[in-house]
Amino acid sequence: MCVPLNFVVCLYVQAKKPRKAAPADPKRLEQLRGPLLTLHKALVESERVEYEKTIGKIQSPNHFLQLLTTDPWFAWLSPLSQLIVSIDEVLDAKETVTAATIDALLKQTVQLLKPSETGSGFARHYHEAVQRDPDVLLAHGAVVRPRKPA
Repeated sequence: MCVPLNFVVCLYVQAKKPRKAAPADPKRLEQLRGPLLTLHKALVESERVEYEKTIGKIQSPNHFLQLLTTDPWFAWLSPLSQLIVSIDEVLDAKETVTAATIDALLKQTVQLLKPSETGSGFARHYHEAVQRDPDVLLAHGAVVRPRKPA
């Protein structure tokens, strides 16, 4: 029996175990979605604070939304936003979700949420946010914390 290092890795390892032709279990994605949303919110807020320290005050919520969607400062958050949208689409799908689809999303999550001091793109920015902001660190911990199966 393998003791998982974290929740996401545990889900991915479980997904890789050979199974009989059992239907896919979207509960694994449901368990991941909430903590991912909390992490996303913490990252957005952390980047807002850094933006305002560096560039200047954001004038309004509409201005902030415009910055989130168009400004290069916030562009690195896009892969996490897209992952959450993909999870929502799978959870809202009317047709049966395949185990392969769930496995792919879990694998994508594991690969994405690897902070890297020497990396580039998302991994580098993510590392910086985890290092500077305790709220991001706590949210990261909630995503990777092992959970009991539902």
